[in-house]
Amino acid sequence: MRWQNLSADGTGGTAAAALFGLDTVTRTFDTPEFRGITFHEVRARSIINRVPGASRMPFAWTVNPYRGCSHACVYCFARSTHSYLDLDTGHDFDSQIVVKVNAAELLRRELAAPRWAGEHIAMGTNVDCYQRAEGRYRLMPGILTALRDRANPFSILTKGSLILRDLPILEQAARVTEVSVAVSIGLTDQDLWRSVEPGTPSPAKRLEVCRTMNDHGIPCGVLMAPVLPFLSDSPEQLRATVHAIAAAGATSVTPLVLHLRPGAREWYFQWLAQHRPDLVRRYQALYRQGAYAPTWYQRRITRQVHELATEYGIGPTQGLRRGTTPEPAPAPSAEAVEPPEPTQLRLI
Repeated sequence: MRWQNLSADGTGGTAAAALFGLDTVTRTFDTPEFRGITFHEVRARSIINRVPGASRMPFAWTVNPYRGCSHACVYCFARSTHSYLDLDTGHDFDSQIVVKVNAAELLRRELAAPRWAGEHIAMGTNVDCYQRAEGRYRLMPGILTALRDRANPFSILTKGSLILRDLPILEQAARVTEVSVAVSIGLTDQDLWRSVEPGTPSPAKRLEVCRTMNDHGIPCGVLMAPVLPFLSDSPEQLRATVHAIAAAGATSVTPLVLHLRPGAREWYFQWLAQHRPDLVRRYQALYRQGAYAPTWYQRRITRQVHELATEYGIGPTQGLRRGTTPEPAPAPSAEAVEPPEPTQLRLI
């Protein structure tokens, strides 16, 4: 089973162990914040992942302490990664969460290895490292401390307000290396937010994160993503979102239009058929060429957002600082889909 690649020794057993490995611990918690969620605790063999060049990411290395995400965003591009664990990309992605419990100790060891050159590490680029599971497992303080102690530059992209818990460590790290944060806020409509991002903090709470980070000297921009065609892309909606981002003191705003990779596409269309069946045919037409909306549409949204950002006095809008944006919009004819887990760095 592919899952065994995440275990410490690659061994397997029977029944659940055959899928998750003998050393995996599966836990469920009957508490309101975790009801319906199952955690699979694994000891990973490597934690610093090389991003394949074909993915066209603006960074080369990532750290992902979790797989699966209880934010349950219906459009999440990372949904397809769960299929490589023999789990489905819909409900399982939202509720079957892999926790790499040894992430911090493993990172500290890999950062100290002679072959590691101290390159920028991006976090939150696959699933959110500050999803609800982090409230229980507290992996990020150890990860951030390891990066701080090695003065290794890093960035974080998140929808989670739990990052504020770790503000003291981020401030310490920022004194010795380059640190940046970005929050993902694609819309400010309350009803739409509750429907498409049901497990996330509200947009208002995320804007508070942005404001707080910048107030404490941690550069924080906004990834305005995704812009949802026919749902959050009217001139009035774009203006309201950019205005709120500017009011929060964001250092930059980078718009990205919704894209629908396999796994996410099916789940999103299922949501669309249930909540907005009148838009199904329009989406089929807009995305008939593949995962990405047509170039003309992406350019229109980018132009509108940049003009609004200029109007409201937001800083550079050409893109967030290196390592803070997970998916620059590629040309539709050159789509590059990430593998389930980037190639892992082997350090001896």
